[in-house]
Order: sequence, then C-alpha cells, then structure tokens
Amino acid sequence: MKWRGRERSSNIEDRRGQRSGGLGGLGGLGRSGGIRIPTGRGSRGGISGLIGIVVVLGIIWFATGQNPLDMLTGGSSMGPASSATSRQLPAEGQDELADFVGVVVKETEDLWNEQFAAIGEDYPEPVVVLFTDAVNTACGAADSSVGPFYCPGDSKVYIDLSFYDQLHRQFGAPGDFAQAYVLAHEVGHHIQNLTGVLPEFNRARQSMSQEEANAWSVRVELQADCYAGVWANYAGQENLLDSGDIEEALNAANQIGDDTLQKRMQGFAVPKTFNHGTSAQRQEWFARGYQSGNPGDCDTFSGNV
Repeated sequence: MKWRGRERSSNIEDRRGQRSGGLGGLGGLGRSGGIRIPTGRGSRGGISGLIGIVVVLGIIWFATGQNPLDMLTGGSSMGPASSATSRQLPAEGQDELADFVGVVVKETEDLWNEQFAAIGEDYPEPVVVLFTDAVNTACGAADSSVGPFYCPGDSKVYIDLSFYDQLHRQFGAPGDFAQAYVLAHEVGHHIQNLTGVLPEFNRARQSMSQEEANAWSVRVELQADCYAGVWANYAGQENLLDSGDIEEALNAANQIGDDTLQKRMQGFAVPKTFNHGTSAQRQEWFARGYQSGNPGDCDTFSGNV
C-alpha cells in the first residue's frame, strides 16, 4: 500500500503504556438514535438500500473463549470506564506503525465523508485509540485478547498494535494491506452504528435463541467486511494500492473465518456457533464491496449470505 508521506488522521488517541483498571467484558449498547442513510446515489457509487445492523466487536478470535453476543448486550461483567489521559502521536517518521494507522484512518475518513456528503449528511468521524494490554472504554474494560474492536458507546475503535504481529505470525496474514483491512472493517462497524439500527438488533436478540443470534451476528460482520471492500475500491481509485494488496486482504479474510479458526484451535468446526462468517463468506463479501465500490451493495440482511 502506498501510504508513506500521506496525511495522518487527527482522530487518534495514544494511550499506549497506560495502566487500565479491572477487566470485564465489553457491554453497553451505544446510541438509540443516529443517522438513517436513505436510498440515493452519490460519488463513487453512493449509498443505497439497507445499511444494516451494528455490532460492538470487530474481530473476536474463537480462541478467546468469550461470547461476542454476551459482550454485545452486556451479558458479561463489566466495570465503569475510568478516565484516561491520551497523548499526541509521536512526530511523523518516529513510529512507523502509528503513522500507518493514522494514514489508513484518514483515508477511511475521506471515503465516508464523501459518501455522507453525497446524501447531504455530515459524517461524525470515529476516534481510534491505541492501547497496550488493556483499556477502559464506554463499553467497559477489555484486554488485548479480544483483538481490535469498536465501542458504539463512545464511537471509538480500539486496537493494541501488537495484534498486527499476531495477525502475521499466528494467523498467517502478513502485509500492510491485511492490516488496513482490519481497520477498515472496524470503521465499517462505525458506519453501521451511525444508521441507528443497533438498538433494533439488541431488541431482536432478546427473543432469539443463541443460534439465531449467532446467525444475525454473521450478517453484521459480513457487512463490515463488505464496507472494508468498498474502502479498498476507494484506495484503488486513489492509486494507493500495490500489486498483491487485495490478495493480502483476501488472505486475511480467509485466515480469520470462523471455520478456519475453529479447525485450527480444535480440529473441527461447529457451524451453529459461527458469529463472524466462514472464510469463504468473508472473502466473498470483501470482494463484493471491492468490485462495486458501492455501500448499497453491502446488504447482507436480504437472502442468503
């Protein structure tokens, strides 16, 4: 990815090296209102149709033993978020990985500001928080074992940058564009949050079985993958892609599919427990967003996925 020398986002909080309070599961379900994105067309394809449902988490590894749906609806224990002091990012050129995150976040801001402007809306940009080991959020406390995640309670994406080493070494998904895909996926959850339909999922889940809730969670995650693909299309139009970048993202999507993770951990897969989608599904929906560049083509809630 051609990212060096490009502008970084100003919406980065650097909490690395800070100590966090007691840990609990993520919970709390954010806002009850939000922006409804209507049918319409704008630049680069526009936003049309149903935009979908939000989830608190981005990538939750099967290995953590935590139920993402319990974390979604506050089923796990959680403590209040404590205040945290953030510092500015190091000067450009002093921390390559932080520079990379800042540039990717800025490119997602450019895309979604353009998309929202096309329908006459402002885009409330999310904040991305860099942390070490553990962090307190408006959704409760979490540690780095949950992977990168999005909290709708404070509209922030949280990431321990050591995750990228894990993505490469443990999950076999190297490359800077694989890393960018992860961030774009989490920002996709922010887009879902802005549609105001998270409470709908929360309410609906109360009358669902665990298996039904898992199935809806899969649709949520696949839509975020599709939105990440839309961003990849934008990056291509901006001439930011290097040869092999899309293959890196598709490989990452493959490596973090529920079936692949479960087979890696326990030797077999249990489809009714899937909550993020199979490797094939994650690749398919990322590719769909990339090929069309239109968020309106990311409706994972109609028909089969």
